[in-house]
Amino acid sequence: MTGHPAELFGPSTEEIKQYVDILASRGVEWGLLGPREGERLWDRHVLNSVALAPLLPEGATVVDVGSGAGLPGLPLALYRPDLKVTLLESLLRRSEFLELAVEELGLSDRVQVVRARAEDHRGSYQVVTARAVAPLDRLVGWCVPLVAPGGAIVALKGASASAELAASAGSLRRDRLTGVVRELPVPGTDEVTWAVEIRRHGDPQTLS
Repeated sequence: MTGHPAELFGPSTEEIKQYVDILASRGVEWGLLGPREGERLWDRHVLNSVALAPLLPEGATVVDVGSGAGLPGLPLALYRPDLKVTLLESLLRRSEFLELAVEELGLSDRVQVVRARAEDHRGSYQVVTARAVAPLDRLVGWCVPLVAPGGAIVALKGASASAELAASAGSLRRDRLTGVVRELPVPGTDEVTWAVEIRRHGDPQTLS
């Protein structure tokens, strides 16, 4: 691509640059990201996160489970201002990091931070996102109670997506869930990533 990857964020160009600066400084200092991640923040973390955007309906309520440093929830919130995002994180330091980031980025009107484990949280969302949180079997068990009728779990899994879905096929059938792997272009790059989309039987098979 030509130009800076932040330009993909349109009106939120300055805010996404600010978020990457926060990740590269406080995110590393607080131990949320390894020191070597600084050079790969755009491609590996930010742009990879917004690859999920085509799977999120207009104006959707989204909960990002195990949000950590805010990935994919904060890039998605900046890329898609129509979304209402909850960053769900159980660890104190990470939730404090998220609260500071949301305030500094001026997102408090449509992004909230909840400190809780997914299995203890009481909420209902159109989309449940997760990235590098847990194996699919365990993740689905935590997330299904958070999915509103007609909603979906969308888990960024990269190259392991098909293998994880196959390994979970029995438990998904038992719980009357359907899974499909989505290949997603990573905006601003020539790369693709993969997500597993999980829905209850009888619900539509695509979010878009």
